[in-house]
Amino acid sequence: NCFVPISEIIAVEETEFNKKQRNIGRWQKMAKLHAFTVHYVKKARNHRWRCSGATFWCVDEHLCNQWTQALKELLEMQKSRPKQLLVYINPFGGKRQGKRIYEQKVAPLFSLASISTDVVITEHANHAKDNLFEVNIYKYDGVVCVGGDGMFSEVMHGLIGRMQKDSGIDQNNPKASLVQCNIRIGIIPAGSTDCICYSTVGISDPVTSALHIIVGDCQPLDVSSVHHNNTFLKYSVSLLGYGFYGDILKDSEKKRWMGPMRYDYSGFKTFLSHHYYEGTIAYQPAKHTHGSPRDKESCRTGCYICKQSEKQLAEQNKEHGLKHEEGEEEWKVIKGKFLAINAVNMSCACPRSPKGLSPAAHLADGSADLILVRKCSRFDFLRYLVRHTNQDDQFDFPFVDVYRVKCFQFTSKLSEDNESNVMDIGKKRFGQFCRDHPACCCNIVNSTWNCDGETLDSSAIEVRVHCQLMKLFARGIEEDCKDEAAHSQSSIEQLL
Repeated sequence: NCFVPISEIIAVEETEFNKKQRNIGRWQKMAKLHAFTVHYVKKARNHRWRCSGATFWCVDEHLCNQWTQALKELLEMQKSRPKQLLVYINPFGGKRQGKRIYEQKVAPLFSLASISTDVVITEHANHAKDNLFEVNIYKYDGVVCVGGDGMFSEVMHGLIGRMQKDSGIDQNNPKASLVQCNIRIGIIPAGSTDCICYSTVGISDPVTSALHIIVGDCQPLDVSSVHHNNTFLKYSVSLLGYGFYGDILKDSEKKRWMGPMRYDYSGFKTFLSHHYYEGTIAYQPAKHTHGSPRDKESCRTGCYICKQSEKQLAEQNKEHGLKHEEGEEEWKVIKGKFLAINAVNMSCACPRSPKGLSPAAHLADGSADLILVRKCSRFDFLRYLVRHTNQDDQFDFPFVDVYRVKCFQFTSKLSEDNESNVMDIGKKRFGQFCRDHPACCCNIVNSTWNCDGETLDSSAIEVRVHCQLMKLFARGIEEDCKDEAAHSQSSIEQLL
């Protein structure tokens, strides 16, 4: 027996019996059978979902119709479920399988759930972003992107940008209070990297993601805005990395012909080069959050820390106001030589790194985890990188510091002379960089920022976290899912 809540039923439809089915067992002597099939979510190991079905039959046509109508009415009451979706497919991303994945694995499920779709096949970079500024997005219940993290980023920028434009918000103002985007985004993974999908659902699987969209799941997500000199650059939801991860991305972009293998090659090459960069970081601690980067409290479905941190942040902003709070609260300043500077809004987990860059990072608590890896030996840096693949504490090194922040600013040493007026607050708090080192002691070039897989050349940036700025068709990572594969599908006891 299976127990399935209404929220996880996909569809109910009348079923026709064929001749072979009519000749089975006790139904053999009956003249006419009436049946309906309930399609529902079947959960398996590793957060994988599949569409399963159970058929009910009887000789009473009226009774069968009553059941069918009652279940359909209950499904209609699920107001969070989408009815109409705008779908963008990147046919070039990953292994160029986006179109095939959507047509073969996703579209049939949307059709079964009676979801209508408008599909756009993107033809060039920023096609989806530009299109979202033109279409009537308010007639849709959500936007679905089929591709990798780059495709998601494009759709996210289009949606958030459209919402700010319609609301008259200037995105170039780093202190602007952005308008929340209530149109949910669904991610169908089909790229080289699907970190965002993995970190919010627990698996990179197109069918699982499609089912999360169908049942109308909703997961708020923090978004970081990145500015340079009062000019908007990018939004980030996963990794904002300078140094090691920035160098990997910059080198891999020259080798796109290698496919996904380019990341391994560039990673090994960057590790051997062992470049470090000198600069100054100023940050404001996220005092509103109820967690810390090292408390080992992972973000899960219905996360308590996210809910409480959101309430606390709302109370602070209501009491003091955003501008007053940022002007009065203390900034902490760190100067040094760094192999990597990483800021993450989520764990950034993936199959190769099941815990991610920051295992206790939360999806919707209004903060980011700022990870500083100071100059150290190659061997020590290798030890740190290996920690991402096992269960050991990756922050338990004397050269690694981690802070939970709500905003931060970074200025590289070499950008001081050329960009001396990056920010007034930088002039007040950064002070003068140390210049008494030998010439051979430091690198003579800047690194590149890796912003969710896209490069940012400006080394001096200002980053601010916007609490729950957008929403996904997801429910966060559920606690360990039990394997239901052994359960019989002979009947469903339905909650009414």
